[in-house]
Amino acid sequence: MNDIVRIFDTTLRDGEQSPGCSMNIEEKIRVAHQLAALKVDVIEAGFPVASPGDFEAVREVARKVKGPIICGLARAVEKDIDAAWDAVKEAEHPRIHTFIATSDLHLQFKLKMSREQVLERAVWAVRHARKHTEDVEFSAEDAARSDVDFLCRVVEAVIEAGATTVNIPDTVGYAIPEEFGRLIARILEKVSHIDRAVISVHCHNDLGLAVSNSLAAVRNGARQVECTINGIGERAGNAAMEEVVMAIRTRKNFFDVTTGIDTKRIHQTSRLVSDITGMLVQANKAVVGANAFAHESGIHQDGFLKKQETYEIMTPESIGLSKSTLVLGKHSGRHAFRTRLDEMGYHLSDEEVNRAFERFKNLADAKKEIFDEDIIALIAEEVYRMPDIYELESMEAHSITGERPRARVRMRVDGERVEMESTGDGPVDAAYSAIKKITKNDSPLVGYFVKGITGGTDAQGEVTTRVREGDQIFIGQGSDTDIIVASAKSYVNALNKLENWRRNRKWE
Repeated sequence: MNDIVRIFDTTLRDGEQSPGCSMNIEEKIRVAHQLAALKVDVIEAGFPVASPGDFEAVREVARKVKGPIICGLARAVEKDIDAAWDAVKEAEHPRIHTFIATSDLHLQFKLKMSREQVLERAVWAVRHARKHTEDVEFSAEDAARSDVDFLCRVVEAVIEAGATTVNIPDTVGYAIPEEFGRLIARILEKVSHIDRAVISVHCHNDLGLAVSNSLAAVRNGARQVECTINGIGERAGNAAMEEVVMAIRTRKNFFDVTTGIDTKRIHQTSRLVSDITGMLVQANKAVVGANAFAHESGIHQDGFLKKQETYEIMTPESIGLSKSTLVLGKHSGRHAFRTRLDEMGYHLSDEEVNRAFERFKNLADAKKEIFDEDIIALIAEEVYRMPDIYELESMEAHSITGERPRARVRMRVDGERVEMESTGDGPVDAAYSAIKKITKNDSPLVGYFVKGITGGTDAQGEVTTRVREGDQIFIGQGSDTDIIVASAKSYVNALNKLENWRRNRKWE
């Protein structure tokens, strides 16, 4: 049996469907390029028929991202399939991914169709997709709750119709690992010509078992796993790619399979997706959480110092973290800075390096130690951002016990300098009030999150804000050793995204 497990990343499709995680085209392309560098096998770039914006995003990813298969999702409907093909046809390796539900629950209450009608529709969809491309994937939605005999009939029929990959989703996270593993084994045993297709799984995390179910499926013969970075996705999310990959890598003797993932890019990819979506990674998250390689217990520290493997089954280096704590300081030069960026996987232009280096030197003057996480935050804020309509020049905030906090903010709006003073319930609220007056934007702030990037009293604070305009959510990030300044930067970043969206929509 093939010992390679394909990694099908659906961060840009299923992951983006997580509430508040929508991405614009430029952000999707950035993530897609990073996924290609990570060496995922398949990138599901979106659901092209869902909206003109989603169609354009999938098409741009297909045009610009080389290496992985680029996939578009489609219901078993002609317009969906044709739209998916139009979106991915310029890809180096295009794929159409079509689906229909197979559980009696979905048939009765959602589709209002009989089993025979669903079987016929599934076969038709695959055949129609094959008119466009030889790489066609079929998914039996809610497979984990489907009648096994009927599911096997559908799998056999779509393979006969030309499906090269057949996906068995646990759409609502209902399955238990032992049970799900048996289902995969049963399909491989019962379906004739099963060797013509790769069996895939797509597991959700409603019971916290998405990764366990995916690994159970791999143990029983599945050779593609559909997953997302940081496990983001609808409801409780999807199987986390980094957990699936590192489990297979760390327990290779148990699984006897491997993936093609460049694991040293995992941490950088996790951070990028977190920054863009505003979905913070919990500190105790497996593999990529801030505490994943931290040891506080005295007994643990003693054992770790004597032999690293006593309390670490993976190394920080294996996911792209530096072994050293202090990476660079205020005496470091541009060449050393650029070398470290290259080591971290950031291949920037001279102009981008110059901008980032200027910020780095300012940060180095403010901090005793510069960590990799500091550099990652700096790059996210300084390099990967759209042109500023609003630019924060300076601010001062005052908070005295017994007096109402106030803030004075100076900004440039389309190049013109504007200054405003305001009060608020706290210094951050006062600063935000002044920014609102300057930008004349009263869109509600629906999220405000603060985290420390590194330890120590001089640590950078990172702030994520979410601003709502109708049904659109705009996510801003800002980092600084002064948390009030970081808050202002984050809010201005979100408002820049909102205003860019408004202006682009005006001319559509």
